[in-house]
Amino acid sequence: MGNRSRTEIVGSILDAANGGATKTKIMYKAFLSYGQLKEYLFVLIENNLIEYLDAVHKLKTTEKGLNFLKMHNQIGELLLTTIKNN
Repeated sequence: MGNRSRTEIVGSILDAANGGATKTKIMYKAFLSYGQLKEYLFVLIENNLIEYLDAVHKLKTTEKGLNFLKMHNQIGELLLTTIKNN
């Protein structure tokens, strides 16, 4: 796997946490170390893109996070379409 942008990593984390997931599951799905995951989660929680559910000890993508993910995926599709047409 090549170098990924911060936006791609955030997208991977939000996708992995969609519907609720443990830190370990997110870490493996997003291909991150525990240290990297902690840094990203801090920023994502501060910006209300992801929330921690105390009752079940899981992280879940918020509505704002889902909107971010939707836009991120649309931009990715747009870029692929542009590249294919050139």
